[in-house]
Amino acid sequence: MRMKTFLACLLVLSVSVEVSNAACYFELLKPVNPGDEIKGCYDSKGELHEFGSQWKTVDCFECSCSREGIDCCTIYSTPVGYDKEKCVSIFNKETCTYEVVEKNDHSKTCPVHEMVG
Repeated sequence: MRMKTFLACLLVLSVSVEVSNAACYFELLKPVNPGDEIKGCYDSKGELHEFGSQWKTVDCFECSCSREGIDCCTIYSTPVGYDKEKCVSIFNKETCTYEVVEKNDHSKTCPVHEMVG
């Protein structure tokens, strides 16, 4: 029964990720040492987050901690509908946004007609 529930959850997650086009991942909780009580979620920097908490990472992910694990998704949209011959997209990690500018003159922005994520 647990395996069917797990597979159903994976199916729902894979469909929802495909619909949203966001980059997401889920990490199951595991104790730091075998047999230890799980007290929360440890992020990639080793910081402990309480169950039910949310945080943003320096890599532009929004994460949440549940008793099942850590769920993280990107907080930015990626431009895909623009003139790739004339323009280039540049990611700003501080603001977690893309700017689409002309290749030959970065002071000129390009129109974007479609974003994903």
